[in-house]
Amino acid sequence: MRKNHVLLCSLLIAICSLLPAYDVGLTLDQEAAYSGTGSDGTFDYKGIVIPHFSGLLGENGEFFVSAGLNFQNNPLAVVPELLQTDLFFSYGSVDFRVGRMGYTDTLGFIADGLFDGARAAFDTGAGTFGVGAWYTGLQCKRRANIEMTLDEYTANNSEISYSDFVGTYFAPRRALAALDWEHSSIAEHLRLSASILGQFDATGNDALHSQYLAVKATLPFGAFTLDLGGCFELIEQTDETGNAYAAEAGFSWLWEGQGLSFLARHSSGYNGSLSAFLPLTTVPQGNVLSEKLTGLTMFQLDYTMRPHRTFSFSVIPAYFIDNYDSTWGMMGAEIYGKAVWTPFTDVMLSLGGGAFLPSLGDVAPDAKVVWRAELNVIVSFF
Repeated sequence: MRKNHVLLCSLLIAICSLLPAYDVGLTLDQEAAYSGTGSDGTFDYKGIVIPHFSGLLGENGEFFVSAGLNFQNNPLAVVPELLQTDLFFSYGSVDFRVGRMGYTDTLGFIADGLFDGARAAFDTGAGTFGVGAWYTGLQCKRRANIEMTLDEYTANNSEISYSDFVGTYFAPRRALAALDWEHSSIAEHLRLSASILGQFDATGNDALHSQYLAVKATLPFGAFTLDLGGCFELIEQTDETGNAYAAEAGFSWLWEGQGLSFLARHSSGYNGSLSAFLPLTTVPQGNVLSEKLTGLTMFQLDYTMRPHRTFSFSVIPAYFIDNYDSTWGMMGAEIYGKAVWTPFTDVMLSLGGGAFLPSLGDVAPDAKVVWRAELNVIVSFF
């Protein structure tokens, strides 16, 4: 038996030595959470196993292939998915990527996630320009997290059933095109970026299309950084059109082993001639309260301290205001804390927990407290 083990190890070493240009790895991402409302709680487990394989393609290219096998207990299910899988080529000042890739707009809350398509980036003296086109309907709906309409919200939060896999697994069929520009240094103290995005409904049933113009400015002053951004949206559905907007402002300040940041976001609701802002992907604006940026105002403070190079903890209070219609209401406050321990570069453990307190608002002051505690472990094998 021992000889067989030695022979197997020798064979694996020999195979690895024949693949010097390739990289094979495995990531385990496991999360256990206990959450609820008032005195009622539910235990949830979600885990994903992610093998990946990458390598070079000639002198100018490389490839990356990754997949995931998701496990969950509520309801009990095993769900496969294809993750980032793309080809990348670089020719001097021009880069080109095709496949399933990550994309984020300049503000980070319009379109953020994995998309299927192609993108080219051009590095010029006037900044870096990027142009891309993607499709959303071939990936898992939970990964895409698209909830632009009520039907999409209902479908995204329903179970994935193997008896109707095609009807319950895939994300809504939408196409996205984007033109991005970024200049890292204007007059040495200003970074500017902009995105023009167009999202087109491919379902054909009461189609909802939208276009966005987003701009962001970043002004660094040593350890202090100021961020300002805004977005204008044009919404088209059947024969109706609407205008919406979203804006953000924030700062970050770093000093020895500590950091303080503030973020304020506001998006339009139905008020007069304005429509509610609708992003393509749903990006939760809270750690306990999973609200998307539609008719919402949010203020968030983040204090992080790193007493040791392997350990950090954060305290993140936030407050939410509902401005979905002309009647504004104070939703309440959220307090969340998180500790992160990274004993090795390929191992990370985080423990977080917090609560949303509706009693600190006037929308539903008698509602029960919403709370959540979670443990996340990420281990990577290269």
